[in-house]
Amino acid sequence: MKTLQKILSMVFFLLILSVSYANEAVYSLQVDGLGCPFCAYGIEKQLSVIEGVDSVVVDISKGLVNVTMQQDAYLDKERARQAVTDAGFTLQSFRGKIDESDETVQ
Repeated sequence: MKTLQKILSMVFFLLILSVSYANEAVYSLQVDGLGCPFCAYGIEKQLSVIEGVDSVVVDISKGLVNVTMQQDAYLDKERARQAVTDAGFTLQSFRGKIDESDETVQ
């Protein structure tokens, strides 16, 4: 009986843990002009100061920037565009994976 209780407790804990991670929003930004590690550093620096940003990962070869937000935080498209512009680049597309929206920036 105690073994069953332990197993159920573990399952419950894992369920709660997975739900908390499900609230993290991940955004993909397609950026024109990324060509070197210094470029990556510049865009990471601009995006990292946005409130709620947990991490920024840049793939220079694809021109892709993935921004992970803290739990229950979100990234506004206009705020992302401004950060990319301030870093000296052009935002081509903005995709929010939390709601699977996909918007091409004009």
